[in-house]
Amino acid sequence: MTDTNSAVRVRFAPSPTGKLHVGGARTAIYNWAFARAMGGTFVLRIEDTDPTRSTQENTDIILRAMEWLGLDWDEGPNRGGDYGPYYQTQRTDTYQKALDQMIAEGRAYPCFCTKEDLDAKRKIAEATEGGYGGYDRTCRKLTKEEAQARIDAGEPHVWRLAVPEEHGPVEFEDAVYGHMSFPIDVMDDMILKRSDGTFTYNFAVVCDDVNMRMTHIIRGDDHLSNTPRQVLIYEALGADVPLFAHLPMILGADGHKLSKRHGATNVEQYRDEGYLPDALVNYLALLGWSLDGETTIIPPAELGRVFELDRISKKHSIFDVAKLNWMNGVYLREMDQDAWLAAAKPWIARAAALGAEAEGGAVIVPAEDAVADVPLDDDAAEDGAFAEAVAAIERDIDEDGAFYQKIYPLIIERLERLDQIPEKIGYLFWGANVQLDEKSVKKVLLKEGARAEEALRACRDVLAREDISWEAEPLQEACRALCDPMEMKPKLLFQPLRVAVAGNMVSPPLFESIELMDPEDVLARIDATIALVFGEAE
Repeated sequence: MTDTNSAVRVRFAPSPTGKLHVGGARTAIYNWAFARAMGGTFVLRIEDTDPTRSTQENTDIILRAMEWLGLDWDEGPNRGGDYGPYYQTQRTDTYQKALDQMIAEGRAYPCFCTKEDLDAKRKIAEATEGGYGGYDRTCRKLTKEEAQARIDAGEPHVWRLAVPEEHGPVEFEDAVYGHMSFPIDVMDDMILKRSDGTFTYNFAVVCDDVNMRMTHIIRGDDHLSNTPRQVLIYEALGADVPLFAHLPMILGADGHKLSKRHGATNVEQYRDEGYLPDALVNYLALLGWSLDGETTIIPPAELGRVFELDRISKKHSIFDVAKLNWMNGVYLREMDQDAWLAAAKPWIARAAALGAEAEGGAVIVPAEDAVADVPLDDDAAEDGAFAEAVAAIERDIDEDGAFYQKIYPLIIERLERLDQIPEKIGYLFWGANVQLDEKSVKKVLLKEGARAEEALRACRDVLAREDISWEAEPLQEACRALCDPMEMKPKLLFQPLRVAVAGNMVSPPLFESIELMDPEDVLARIDATIALVFGEAE
């Protein structure tokens, strides 16, 4: 058993057969946090032995997602280290060396049984009482001379683990499940090397973990059934068995395994939908682990100080998008204006570019056609001209962000994700045009007895006065002064103005928004709204 007091070395070993999904990301987070908390080493290893599905593109996506999450690895791709290379396809010589050692010690033997032989034996075994018990070790009975002669003759063969016949139950320690024991009679002589010369997963992963001096193996509980087989290989290699920690599964709200039907599943989708990396790391860390059962906001830096394996739960976790959104909102509100602007820049630029496309004075827009949340990679207008407009606005933000920083207090309390920005602030960039939400027109402007036209005309007169400073407070107070003489409550006075300026009855603070807009544009929107909804302005 590995000495748990020795320097901690853990690894995250994804297969580049797809993108980094939230389950894998949580595994990476736990390994990273444990290494940081223990002052140990976090290794990233790419298990790219599936030639049909492993691609460099997927590897790049995984590395990019890890970097975005802030899970800096100490050894691995782009870092190097004393135990490389860190791609399995570049480590086959180490697997052969380990196999040669096992062969020399009589812990592995060649098997010449064909697939047809094995299928026939399986069929007979399944028809008898007791069922199939695994490979019957036919070739284990061959003498070394017989086996070598068949190898020399070029007969196809695999190499199998010679499980000690006197071996008792396979036992190991798991930080989550405790002491584990598996009966030896369900462990057959597994294949280590296939007839095509490739090595099996269970053998390769153990060789890597031994050679890279791993002290703890933290991974999903879908690997739990592999562990007793791997323990046998550790023993055959004469290596210490690490401490395991098998993590509970993440489920969707319906209780089924998390998948695309539950929404975004890969890390870069969450990035593109406006989640902050620290918020996502915090949330995923709490899916199966807790600090004290109460604390919910644990920034990654803190997580890397307090993480302990014995706080991992055996229970499966439910992925709750609403809770993730809430947590992301907390992290957004903790940002200062500069940090927020840096994170929000792509979405602000898209909001401005989309707003600049508005035209036609005042138009009534059905609710289903309103601007929805805008992920970075999902905009129909993402053509060359639009991309150029976005880039130009981003440069403007970089050169002089003073105006854009003023947006921060308008929406920060109303924001859960950055991709909500275009929906919430798009009206600031419409110029003299306004897109009137159909529902708001009916409920506010055309509501019987609301006196909406009268309110709009009165507010317009106030906003057109040159003796009032174009700032939120004096503009609001001047308009509010209309309430008594008009015998109208502030809500009835201001709601029509909100619709005429922002397009709907639910928007960020009205007069703070008006302050950020050109006075002529605001007056033009009011005039256009009156003309469209009530008839020509006086």
